[in-house]
Amino acid sequence: MSKVPDSEQLEKELAGLKNWKVEDDKLTRDFSFADFREAMSFMVRVAFEAEDIGHHPELFNVYKNVRIQLATHDAGGKITSKDIDLAKRIEAL
Repeated sequence: MSKVPDSEQLEKELAGLKNWKVEDDKLTRDFSFADFREAMSFMVRVAFEAEDIGHHPELFNVYKNVRIQLATHDAGGKITSKDIDLAKRIEAL
């Protein structure tokens, strides 16, 4: 099972993740793109990153907007190191 960071560790990690926040006990970020095609292309790239590490986000799309929420199901829906790692990979996209 992945490590659940304490609040101090999580705050430190969030400081390095631009525009990510904790919402409903999930690591969350909203993205906006020029159009639907760009939004969907981004979601596909996220899917490949997620599949590479075997950790799958909640992805939501409406037209040119994408919301990503990360939590680890096998850790009781808590934010873990897996979520932080995936958020960092998403930032690199």
